[in-house]
Amino acid sequence: MSAIQRLVLCLSLITAYANAFYFYHEGNERKCFSKELTEGSVFYGNYKVQVYDEALKTYKNIDPSADFDVIIDVEEIFDGDQRIVHQKAGPDGQFTFNTQESGEHRICIKPQSSGWLSKTKTKIDLEMSVGSDTSLDSKKKHTIESLHGKVDLLIEKVAQIKDEQQLMRDREAQFRNLSETVNSGAMWWTIIQLLILGVTCAWQMKHLATFFVKQKVM
Repeated sequence: MSAIQRLVLCLSLITAYANAFYFYHEGNERKCFSKELTEGSVFYGNYKVQVYDEALKTYKNIDPSADFDVIIDVEEIFDGDQRIVHQKAGPDGQFTFNTQESGEHRICIKPQSSGWLSKTKTKIDLEMSVGSDTSLDSKKKHTIESLHGKVDLLIEKVAQIKDEQQLMRDREAQFRNLSETVNSGAMWWTIIQLLILGVTCAWQMKHLATFFVKQKVM
């Protein structure tokens, strides 16, 4: 591996670690970190909070029905700590904001709960990315196109199911018509056999009568 390739690999690893990390909380503690952002940037954050289970000795997901919220605040440090984002959400969510001016921003996360959850240890996984309005619009467009593709696929599957159902109905109709034809043919064949049998019996009776007359039996 060349020196340039090693450098590119190192930079990619640094970027990956910079964009995804985790940290620990104690109770309802508020933790913040700063990030330099340029005007017109779009900051996207995706977080997940887990609580420490003393019995299992590990962190686990929070029950969605639990009384547990997360407060997200974003402040412009360069403008007297002016708050530009104040969001209350669940233990697993995301937040997005657009930067109006270039400068250092403070992103703060604070778990908010009551009861025993307010005193437990928490772990927060945070993944963040920074892009432009254009890239965000591109992502939205890609998402919409992906949804359109899924809808089209569902429509095709529904049409295919309808075609298969119609084919089954056609085959059932053909089988029913064939059965009716066979039953009708069997009925007529039975009638013909009975007629032939009747004619045969009548002819035999007449022949026997003539025979007995000739023999002077009758």
